[in-house]
Amino acid sequence: MSTIRLVAVGTSWGGLEALGRLLSGLQPGFGAALVVVQHRSAATPEGAMRAYLAERSPLAVVDCDDKEPIQPGRVHLAPPDYHLLVDDGLVTLSLDAPVAYSRPSVDVLFESAADSYGSEMVAVVLTGANTDGSRGVVKVHQAGGRVLVQDPAEAERPEMPAAAIATGAAHEVLDLRHLAIRLNELDRSL
Repeated sequence: MSTIRLVAVGTSWGGLEALGRLLSGLQPGFGAALVVVQHRSAATPEGAMRAYLAERSPLAVVDCDDKEPIQPGRVHLAPPDYHLLVDDGLVTLSLDAPVAYSRPSVDVLFESAADSYGSEMVAVVLTGANTDGSRGVVKVHQAGGRVLVQDPAEAERPEMPAAAIATGAAHEVLDLRHLAIRLNELDRSL
């Protein structure tokens, strides 16, 4: 497998707690960049998600701005009500129509990341109540990237991980603790 440069994480219902647990399991020297799409309302207080995750993460957590560089060892959060795409090492924000009833959409993130990073990325699907991400994991898999999925039995809402698993694109299905361990292993194997 190629060097892992990007970890793209998608989640919805129950995702804030799941993200907090996942990030808390990463090692302080984690080198790949993380880009996160969490379905959330445009009414979400600015900075609230970042503050919550920053208390739990050994890595710096930042809210994304348009055309911002993607930096290794950082957690980049999609803002509410904007799609987040990655292109040539930059974050691009879009107000295009919702995908799978969602903006930001996990599919949009995963598909753009697969185009830009191919085998140098990992897609992670966490808890959620719809099928967003299932189309994107197929593209990640086809591009040579790795797909990790939270065990639906552990997820607050199993629909999103179950939909990703149903595509046949998942390489591994793990609980949150083991997802963090696996990401650390993949990062160390650089």
